Amino acid sequence: MEISEKLLCLFSTDVSEEEDRYVIEVPRQEIETGDVDPGEIYRVALISREDEASTGEGTATATAQSAPSEPQPPVDVGETRYVEIEDIGKQGDGIARVERGYVIIVPGADVGERVKIEVTEVKSNFAVGEIIEDTF
Repeated sequence: MEISEKLLCLFSTDVSEEEDRYVIEVPRQEIETGDVDPGEIYRVALISREDEASTGEGTATATAQSAPSEPQPPVDVGETRYVEIEDIGKQGDGIARVERGYVIIVPGADVGERVKIEVTEVKSNFAVGEIIEDTF
């Protein structure tokens, strides 16, 4: 399956029923650390879980018993990257985005800077990088 360069976030969630509509909840972390803003309109794609798609058995019991597979971060601890700082976070740290919009927080960096970093911490929805070369 090809994934669009326009992908802002990827997560697993349930579809719930509310009166005369169905609701998909966006996790708070996607709003706080990603490119998704409340009140904006987005296109939504629903992707079948691979284990259910191959067997054709998409029951509620199977969904409750098996944890959804989350995408792996596109960086590893110790990896070096050349990034451009696109934004400043709420606490004043530089924000760079890499594959699939994945966020790397770079303390001490300013918007527009292009820096070489070493990834020092990796979480499911963001990483932290330390500047090892100011400008490239």
